[in-house]
Amino acid sequence: MAKMKKKWVVLCSTAIAAVYTAGYWATESDKSNIPVNAVYSSPSATSSTSGSGTAQVLDSQSQVSSKYNDGTYVGMGSNRRGTIQVSVAIENDRITDVEISDFAMHYSIDDVVGMPDEVLQIQSANVENVSGATYSTRAFSDAVQDALDQALRA
Repeated sequence: MAKMKKKWVVLCSTAIAAVYTAGYWATESDKSNIPVNAVYSSPSATSSTSGSGTAQVLDSQSQVSSKYNDGTYVGMGSNRRGTIQVSVAIENDRITDVEISDFAMHYSIDDVVGMPDEVLQIQSANVENVSGATYSTRAFSDAVQDALDQALRA
């Protein structure tokens, strides 16, 4: 095998480093766009009409309203590697309990066993991806989001 010239080694190494750096910065900026707490939305103004027919604008911080209905909701998440079913308990607009009720994925449940605690901590379905368990993570996240969507509609 012929020896590579130093300029080609430097050029190739620089190109690889540039690609990795660009990839890092592209994915790092995506993380900043993910809402930290997707369960609660920002305050907005709502209007209501009084008995005289006059519209009054109320600030939603002063008005007590709940986003989610209290109860326990079952959500399902699936992909080509299987399905996950979760039950999510909601009380006073807070996720109070998350349990994996059925796990039928190709991979082990050990990969996602800590995710219910993460949902309780961040109060959102946007859990961190587990390396090597991407499909299980996505199915779990989809299942929790399905349950939260049901809580909105109930």
